[in-house]
Amino acid sequence: MQDEKAWPGSRAGVAQLRRLARFGGELPCVCGVFTLAEPIHRGSGMGYWGYFVVGRSEQPLAELEALSGASGLTLHQTAEDGWQVWEYPNAPDDPAKGDVGNMNDLAQETGAPALFGYVMDSDCVVVEAAAPESGAWTTCLDRDAMAGYLGGNEDGLAVDDFFLEPHDAVGRAVAWAAESGRPVPEEPLLDVLTSDADPSAEMLFFRFLDRLGVVPM
Repeated sequence: MQDEKAWPGSRAGVAQLRRLARFGGELPCVCGVFTLAEPIHRGSGMGYWGYFVVGRSEQPLAELEALSGASGLTLHQTAEDGWQVWEYPNAPDDPAKGDVGNMNDLAQETGAPALFGYVMDSDCVVVEAAAPESGAWTTCLDRDAMAGYLGGNEDGLAVDDFFLEPHDAVGRAVAWAAESGRPVPEEPLLDVLTSDADPSAEMLFFRFLDRLGVVPM
């Protein structure tokens, strides 16, 4: 079950963001395709670009078929009940790096919720999440910064045309956490989903994991 306003999957969405950050061009979305004549905003150029992949399994996530296309994953952190966070640096100017795959596939393979955060120059984060029962959804962290990466198109499309709005994302996040066995309140999640990336998008993402109840800070 994919929300109709969600970003169109990791293989299309993040790959296109990486390409646009480098060259400009066309960006697909659920309501069509728009063209950016110039490369999108690149942030400071000094921040981190890459994925953090989160899942629960008795096996290392990097050994699973769903992540087989992401050679070079490194273990970042483990938590109780088999939760793991793996890191995959993935800058837009590194054509050798691909994406990490689809979180629906990882959730189905592990039988547990899974998600990734794609950090963009430490400015903002694309979040793609999935669970075996409640399905897939996509949102972002630091919406104002993300708007800078998507701005400049002639069609007037905005962040909300690509990513779930915070209040909608909260409902999906609560369902995701419940399916992982972690009942969580809405307000702390909403706070993260409406916050700026201060001091960094990476820290905001790990606050999000903490509020989901799976990887405490």
